[in-house]
Amino acid sequence: MNTVYRPEHPNPQCVRENWINLNGTWQFEIAAGRSGFARRLYAADCLEDEIIVPFCPESTLSGIGNTDFMNCVWYRRDIEIPAAWLENGRRVFLHFGACDFETHVYVNQKEVGIHRGGYASFSFDITKFVSAGVNTVCVAAVDDARSPMQASGKQCMEYASRGCHYTRVTGIWQTVWLEMREAFYIDTFRFTPNAADGTVAVQGTVVGKGTVKIDVSFEGKEMGHAEVSADTGSFSTCIALAEKHLWDLGQGNLYDVTMSCGEDVVRSYFGLRDIGFDGMKFMLNGRSVYQRLVLDQGFYPDGIYTASSDEALKRDVELSMAAGFNGARLHQKVFEPRFLYHCDRLGYIVWGEYGDWGLDYSDPNCIGYFLPEWIEILRRDVNHPSIVGWCPFNETWDYLGHKRANPGVFYAAYHTTKAFDPTRPCIDTSGGFHVISDIYDHHDYEQDPVKLRERYMKFHENRTLDIGRRFTDRERYVEGQPFFISEYGGLGLSVREGNWGYRDVHSLEEFYEGYKGLTDALLDNPSMFGFCYTQLYDVEQEENGLYTYERAPKVDIEKIHAINSRKAAIEE
Repeated sequence: MNTVYRPEHPNPQCVRENWINLNGTWQFEIAAGRSGFARRLYAADCLEDEIIVPFCPESTLSGIGNTDFMNCVWYRRDIEIPAAWLENGRRVFLHFGACDFETHVYVNQKEVGIHRGGYASFSFDITKFVSAGVNTVCVAAVDDARSPMQASGKQCMEYASRGCHYTRVTGIWQTVWLEMREAFYIDTFRFTPNAADGTVAVQGTVVGKGTVKIDVSFEGKEMGHAEVSADTGSFSTCIALAEKHLWDLGQGNLYDVTMSCGEDVVRSYFGLRDIGFDGMKFMLNGRSVYQRLVLDQGFYPDGIYTASSDEALKRDVELSMAAGFNGARLHQKVFEPRFLYHCDRLGYIVWGEYGDWGLDYSDPNCIGYFLPEWIEILRRDVNHPSIVGWCPFNETWDYLGHKRANPGVFYAAYHTTKAFDPTRPCIDTSGGFHVISDIYDHHDYEQDPVKLRERYMKFHENRTLDIGRRFTDRERYVEGQPFFISEYGGLGLSVREGNWGYRDVHSLEEFYEGYKGLTDALLDNPSMFGFCYTQLYDVEQEENGLYTYERAPKVDIEKIHAINSRKAAIEE
């Protein structure tokens, strides 16, 4: 029997009734040097091994556990298409939550399409390639983690993990599924809530012509309805909500949405909340809220990029909230929609970021690799109320230590982001170099609380920043943007010998003293709207976590909660 792992629907924001989860056992083969294309593995009767999808072959959960470089891997399995899915002009789509990096998809030995990028979700209309009954899907994933045109996040470019670079991820690492759509169907949609007015604007596109019906409810009670023509291929309307239920910290009040056009029915949701800035203050629903963030790497001991269960995703949010954090930077990785769903539901703010490390941002050609996938990510995740900002790049210091970052790359990323979503702030590059940014942030691992406090009190007093020490010829704070420390701490309380941290801590007393001193220095600054502590849990050899890699607490979490949760100066 083919056991299905991660059986839940992979994208709660876009659910149709007719879908089939394809996780479980697939045939598998490693084809070094991309020889599988020449050997026509897409036409082979079988592959030489088996793998458990959606876990990458580097992981133990996949059943493979190969942590060496794999330049190309192949997958194969049979799928069964219900006859009714091909009647009356219906369409069949094959979806991939994510596959790293260049994905070639074949159905019944014919190439369906190619997708490039290791983080975005994508799909192909396979209707013309299939028939009712059994069909064969074959997938090739080409992955060169050392390519300067491939973003790979925290995946290590050396054979073995070291420092803050971890085990690589190759191929399929999120759910694969089939979906049936009617001949007339909703293709894309976007919600823009306005908490002050108690309305939600709905825009979208359709395939076909007709009327789109939209029903909004809250906990089963009707909140609003609209019917709008989509004869031109798109639709737009604004719905006045019967009651206001604000999405807030710890209160993920979500409105349910049912949209239909003809026989096509899509279930979704949104959160009613307003975000913005008032001077240096981050405002949520009209009040100053301090962003108490933690760095979340999104790695798992048994699944690497992929959590073993939906409950494990939810648990990471709960562990963070238990420590007094109200959100996270989702660091150097695009997290899956199920994780964002739990953030939405629990009232937990996050920054939507990208795993840009490995990409040569000194080369303008990288835009052709980065930007198409970044747009896919924006389109997929824009409706999540938990996301309070976008950040396409992180620490774009000189590439390989000597190639200067190309400013045009960051202009393009920033303006594309703002054109797609003007409702959220965009940080061009977290920690620098800043080229054009709505928010100015620093990464500062100063371990002396007195020095940390003095450094940023100078900013409060005269609005000048000593980004000091490095790169002052290329980056200056001149535009008066809101400011926060988006990485600090890194107190390495080691549980194993020979591991790495920003600072070796030798006792719990030393840890608590350091944590409180550094955190108080930031909370007490009247011109700083937030912090982000490094980090939530250990990852492999990096031991900067409050929890172990297995998510066991290393410190008294209640003490950390007390330190984090006291009122910040800017909230007064």
